[in-house]
Amino acid sequence: MRPEILFPLFQDVTALPGIGPRLATLLAKLTGPRVKDVLFHKPTSLVDRTRRTTVEEAPENEIVTLKAQVEEHIPGRRQGQPYKVRMYDGTGFLHLVYFHGRPDYLKKQLPVGEVRIVSGKCDRYGSEIQILHPDLVMTEDEAAETPLLEPVYPLTAGIVPKTMRKAVQGAVSLCPPLPEWLPEDIRARGEWPDFRTAIRQLHAPESAADLDPETPARERLAFDEVYARQLALQLVRSRRKAQAGYPLKGDGSKVKALLEAAPFAPTGAQLRAFDAIKSDMEAPTHMTRLLHGDVGAGKTFVAALAAAQAAEAGMQTAIMAPTEILARQHAKTLTQLLEPAGLSVIALTGRDKGKARADLLERMAGGTVDVICGTHALFQEGIEFAGLGLVVIDEQHRFGVSDRMRLTAKGKRPDTLVMTATPIPRTLSLSVYGDLDVSRLDEKPAGRIPPETRLINMERLDEVVDGVRRAIDRGDRVYWVCPLVEESEMSELSAAEDRWRHLKAQLGEDRVGLLHGRMKPAEKEAVATDFRAGKMDVLVATTVIEVGVDAPDATVMIIEHAERFGLAQLHQLRGRVGRGDKPSSCLLLYKGPLGETARARLEMMRETDDGFRIAEEDWRLRGAGDPLGLRQSGLPDFKLADMEIHGDLIAIANDQARLDVNRDPELTGERSEALRVLLYLFEQDQGVRLLKSG
Repeated sequence: MRPEILFPLFQDVTALPGIGPRLATLLAKLTGPRVKDVLFHKPTSLVDRTRRTTVEEAPENEIVTLKAQVEEHIPGRRQGQPYKVRMYDGTGFLHLVYFHGRPDYLKKQLPVGEVRIVSGKCDRYGSEIQILHPDLVMTEDEAAETPLLEPVYPLTAGIVPKTMRKAVQGAVSLCPPLPEWLPEDIRARGEWPDFRTAIRQLHAPESAADLDPETPARERLAFDEVYARQLALQLVRSRRKAQAGYPLKGDGSKVKALLEAAPFAPTGAQLRAFDAIKSDMEAPTHMTRLLHGDVGAGKTFVAALAAAQAAEAGMQTAIMAPTEILARQHAKTLTQLLEPAGLSVIALTGRDKGKARADLLERMAGGTVDVICGTHALFQEGIEFAGLGLVVIDEQHRFGVSDRMRLTAKGKRPDTLVMTATPIPRTLSLSVYGDLDVSRLDEKPAGRIPPETRLINMERLDEVVDGVRRAIDRGDRVYWVCPLVEESEMSELSAAEDRWRHLKAQLGEDRVGLLHGRMKPAEKEAVATDFRAGKMDVLVATTVIEVGVDAPDATVMIIEHAERFGLAQLHQLRGRVGRGDKPSSCLLLYKGPLGETARARLEMMRETDDGFRIAEEDWRLRGAGDPLGLRQSGLPDFKLADMEIHGDLIAIANDQARLDVNRDPELTGERSEALRVLLYLFEQDQGVRLLKSG
């Protein structure tokens, strides 16, 4: 049950002053539907009305506050002209300008002969000094009671600043004193106020400096948000560790056979990662481990070793990929690796229908197949495994924590290995994967030659096409990546379909293929297979090839409008070439002039092939916008924390959360009530569900 102390904050926003049903709908879209969502709506700037000036000295294009006497009302002489009110302060005339102003209202608010204090942005129109639609018009008595510093909030159509400020102040007044969930040493280190004081300071800045995200109040709130997230992840991790797993121990024969038949010598990083996985699998507890590494670092080989370990213990492995094309590719690669060890591999995707599908399901349920590759459809009802011991999820960033929790429902609490070819900065890995143990592959197989990366202006497109013709004439294979599927009037970007038609005309009808996300899975796979088999020389594609279209002997990657892609995505695409022992190249075509960030991205691509360095730089350049393109799944949507600025707080929060859960796994100790309030306040459902009384 949600703690009673939080009830006021979980009321509907209609509990706030000035918010009726119509505004509640708008406010819910902007902030969320509850009082606490409004409470967490941060101001972005400050209107400072403390600056008093005279009409003569009023600066242009700045908000000013003036005291003057109302001299005359001047209605517009014809339709469309504004209504004006002339004022005088002894130094000059000021005109207040209103379009569609109601004369009766304005005469009541600004009576001739009376003194008023007005505030707004000052402009000059010809010889006139004017304020268009003043923000405030007050008597001197009203001005004495009106705050002259006002926070400015993000708004949506239909909600005006005054309504938003009133709603926020209502939310602040409903915030009760909450029990302190932070240890004293952490609060003291940052000189942080208590939560309620921090919230009040957030919404009552006394200067622009108070809006700095690194002020003690803002840091405190950011820490609370990431701490709640880390505490939930550590509760998930602790509960899983406490659950009995199925020890997957074998005699080492299948792993040995796989290693002896492998077409290459494993890297030290691969062997270290497998040692950690093997140790986890043999333990009586449930494994959940993240394997992340650079493009081409050999994740699939490590997954094959883990599958061999599971098979030695008589258990099956399911490998889940984000697309059918990648699932079938995994099946092909794993068959080559695992057949020498006597293991059978199948692919099961939505394409399999009728008797063929029934046969596959029968083999899975009967235990005559060891490794099953598919998409998330593997975990639908009606699909049965004889004994599922290991689940491998590829491209884990496309699935979230809740998916990981659901997977354990199949089999006897199968061990779970999640993999991504996106190297992840530590800050981000803690934020997204704090519930997992982590292994990283930071070495690439010997003999690989990194692609040579060049930046080329789109104006030299004809030269690039000539270069492609020469490359395919000598037997090379080329990827050509475009950012859109079809030409849009809203965009100047070349579309994949247009480029495909253009290259077919230049290079020959049967030499160029097209692959994009709107094609049916069977069409996609047919094109990918033809390209891999050498039946076409150039594959024009959208980013659908980022994960999954492997043609080991492709040596040229061309990325059109490379300035529109993120660093991590560029690195993923470049990783499609340079997988063999032949020299390869990556051409980044850009349209100038380049902005500073775009240029920095492309220069970084030219400088290095190190995915971990690129990931850190991507994190720095993109900040909290959409680091590594993870926004669609798994990356928490923080409201109070800014990952670009508060990223270092995550490690501290993670350490504290681990300490809390290790000391008190059930949260029953002296700080338990406060920690429960924290989890419920930030709606960390994974953690809340694991609390005994919740």
